[in-house]
Amino acid sequence: MADSDDLSAVGRFREELDPIVFLFGAGLSVGIIALYFISPTTVENAIGVANESMLEYLNWALLLIVFLIVLFLLFLIIGPWGKIRLGDEKPEYSFLSFFAMLYSAGFAAGVVFWGPTEALFYYDNPSPLFDVSGGSAEAMTVAVQQTLFHWALPQLAVFTIMGIAIGYFAYNYDSVPLRVSSALTPLLGKDNLDGNAAKFIDIIAVFATIGGVATSLGFIGSQFVTGLDYQWGIDLGSTGILLVVTTMTLLFTISMVLGVDRGIRRLSNFNMILFVVLMVATFIVGPTVFLVLLGTQAFGGMVTNFVSMSLFTGAGVEGGTQWANDWTVFYWAWALSWSPFAGLFIARISKGRTVREVAFTGIAATSGATIPWFTFVGGSAVWAQHNGVTDILGPVGEHGAPVAGFALFEAFPLGSVFMIAFMILVTTFFITSADSSTLAVSMMTTGGKASPSSINRIFWGVVLGMTAAILMILGGVDALQSAAIITGGPFAFVCLFALLGLVREFSAKFGRVLLQDDAWIVGSRPERPSSGDSDAVPGDDD
Repeated sequence: MADSDDLSAVGRFREELDPIVFLFGAGLSVGIIALYFISPTTVENAIGVANESMLEYLNWALLLIVFLIVLFLLFLIIGPWGKIRLGDEKPEYSFLSFFAMLYSAGFAAGVVFWGPTEALFYYDNPSPLFDVSGGSAEAMTVAVQQTLFHWALPQLAVFTIMGIAIGYFAYNYDSVPLRVSSALTPLLGKDNLDGNAAKFIDIIAVFATIGGVATSLGFIGSQFVTGLDYQWGIDLGSTGILLVVTTMTLLFTISMVLGVDRGIRRLSNFNMILFVVLMVATFIVGPTVFLVLLGTQAFGGMVTNFVSMSLFTGAGVEGGTQWANDWTVFYWAWALSWSPFAGLFIARISKGRTVREVAFTGIAATSGATIPWFTFVGGSAVWAQHNGVTDILGPVGEHGAPVAGFALFEAFPLGSVFMIAFMILVTTFFITSADSSTLAVSMMTTGGKASPSSINRIFWGVVLGMTAAILMILGGVDALQSAAIITGGPFAFVCLFALLGLVREFSAKFGRVLLQDDAWIVGSRPERPSSGDSDAVPGDDD
């Protein structure tokens, strides 16, 4: 009986595959892993060259495209297109579960890593956009303001635009599969979704997802390993990193095989509870009144300076371009490398919801959770450093960015409890990020199946884990950042085309917003069809 089950599982795995996307995506990813074991220097040099080229020629494009995506999503929240529905069924999950899965699927892994760390870097080395000296009292507010900007709207926006585009065309059109290339249905044409262009986009999506997700898993894994070394003196070395990532890979594989309902949903709900508990505890134990004042001022500064921060390229400012590349461009590229996976996962859980609901949850509701976290945790770290309560930058300089959270919580009453909770949060977010991303990659390589086979998921889980471990061993945070920029840069244009496709689709079917329906852009007035020939498509209210 067991043999029969095994054969049927293998048969299902082979039957469901999109051979071109799977073989090219897997070949590219596994080939890089194999090359690392053959010649690590070659891989490291190639990553460096590709990273430099991407930053030199595409940094401005990433900043501009992400800014436009944010504006479009804000318009969807308040504009008439917000009532458009993804499919005609009722939502599958409660709003809180939907929010928790969307937040935990990937974004929160970076939030946990950079929460106690990022504002410290800006406090020590503020953005050249602001005339503020590093280490000053003024730098405290600017540091938290810059952190809120990086984590509130823009990163979430690129996930959300892909989720809406994929979900709309997959659920509102017949025979459009749930895969990344479907986001470009208006541009590719419905009949060409199995063509070469669509296959190429899906292959690049697999590669971008592997790079982007491995970057996040590497960040979280390095935080776990660094915490063991810093707090308990357990130095695992390269072999230990492989063991830790392997163990975590096993854990998220178990969660993944359980499926969305029993695995990802339940763990995501647990994550959010622990996340909120740790955030509130930090607010209470930390400088509570100061955090309220700091957060209010930093939020106001982010809103006031949002446009200038979004489009700051550093031109004409000494060291400005390098600073923008190291931080803002890196973050946008990282988010863009996540956009195919996160967008596909958001589409998977958004069936039956309106465009407004998905856009609001994607950039507004999630920002409502992110802003307090960075204000309380990041603000406490900056306050402790500035007032000499504890030295965090010293350990960061010695052990790297992952140690900041442990150095901060060590200074708290019941510090060990905070650190253990922090380690659990790191681990569980690692698991939810990995299993949801593995599900998405499996969907990409099976032509859009919502529930791919376990063998497919396990294969991609192993690939993700190995890639994360290799990047951690190669060069820690620097290698992880380079990988994210390389894989995310090209997807900026996919997101832009997805946005343009939605504008074209929504304006054609649900009414133009800026121009009346019978307006034209250039040339003479086009002939209007007679009323009997009208082929108008009714709006979403019909």
